[in-house]
Amino acid sequence: MTIDRRHFLKSGALFGGAMGLGMVPQLASAADTSDATGTALPGTARHIPRAAAPLRILILGGTGFIGPAQVEYALARGHTVTLFNRGRTNPGLFPAVEKLQGDRNEPDGYAALKGDREWDVVIDNPTTYPHWVRGAADALAGRTKQYMFVSTISVFSDYSTIGIAEDGPLHPPGDPDARTMTPAGPSSYGPLKVRSELTALERFGADATTIVRPGLIVGPGDLSDRFSYWPVRIDKGGEIMAPGTPNDPTQYVDARDLSEWMIRLAEQRRMGTFNATGPSTPTNMAELLYGIKAVTTSNARFTWVDADFLEAHQVAGWREMPVWLPPRGRTAGFMRIDCTKAWESGLTFRPLAETARDTLEWYHTRPAEQQERARAGIAPEKEAAVLKAWHARAG
Repeated sequence: MTIDRRHFLKSGALFGGAMGLGMVPQLASAADTSDATGTALPGTARHIPRAAAPLRILILGGTGFIGPAQVEYALARGHTVTLFNRGRTNPGLFPAVEKLQGDRNEPDGYAALKGDREWDVVIDNPTTYPHWVRGAADALAGRTKQYMFVSTISVFSDYSTIGIAEDGPLHPPGDPDARTMTPAGPSSYGPLKVRSELTALERFGADATTIVRPGLIVGPGDLSDRFSYWPVRIDKGGEIMAPGTPNDPTQYVDARDLSEWMIRLAEQRRMGTFNATGPSTPTNMAELLYGIKAVTTSNARFTWVDADFLEAHQVAGWREMPVWLPPRGRTAGFMRIDCTKAWESGLTFRPLAETARDTLEWYHTRPAEQQERARAGIAPEKEAAVLKAWHARAG
């Protein structure tokens, strides 16, 4: 399906709900190196200044989740964009943008990229498997000044420490020739991203490589439901099971803020590795849930159920209670990653109210069967059963 970007609310209305809670993160802003002319992104009232020097940007992917925001912002900044993908995901997006087609799993999958064309920056969005990085390096050898690889904070092997920085402990690198996730499930995801990072540095060189490690990416267009569960559930109202305590930490980044910052990194030719999540001020679950409620007319009320009780009743953090993991033991630092380096390099955050409202509006444009078949969040009947048990224990 195509990503719907209609009717984004103006920031003035959105600020009202956030200000009432004392939560107004800094608005995303363009880089300082811009001239006086600019444009407004489609569906928004935000004026985007033009970059001082236009770039030739090749985006591998570009029509999934974070890619469209990169394309929109890059075009608004005056850059020339080329997309390279299989042409299967949202093929109707950006009809005026040059599109090259290829399947990175096929022996000749990079044929469309071969030749003597050069790009100032290549942004690699969808890659998990190291052989995709090798394929891109072979196809683009010597023809890009910067390779930007989208990795993940899942590269870290130990989350028991609070404030993990970019030099934190990593998983042992995964299989360089992997074609599937093995063993079954996400257990090889982090190690494969580690191997891909190392491959990028080896093949493109540290002086031409930027590695971006997002945490949970949220906002309109996210098909994982890992954030949208909360706006949708809160909008329905009634008693809602909230995980842990109101003070439990959480971190997330709006896909649009992440994408726009990446374009600015390219404009500034910033290399290196960046943890990339937020907001830049500590945020807890109460601020998240009440902040989302503020943009609805819901009668929702939250019942906080502690981590031990959730575990005893087999309620999983992250999957059934999204945007949350117990802030103790082996997950003590998962929602407290140190992203100072990214924040200091210009990663900014729009108000939670804007993210929540836009996500909820987008969610209701999805086909009914997708809305009914959410990929994350606790099932209503299980939520009701656990809440009943919690109240019974409390007498």
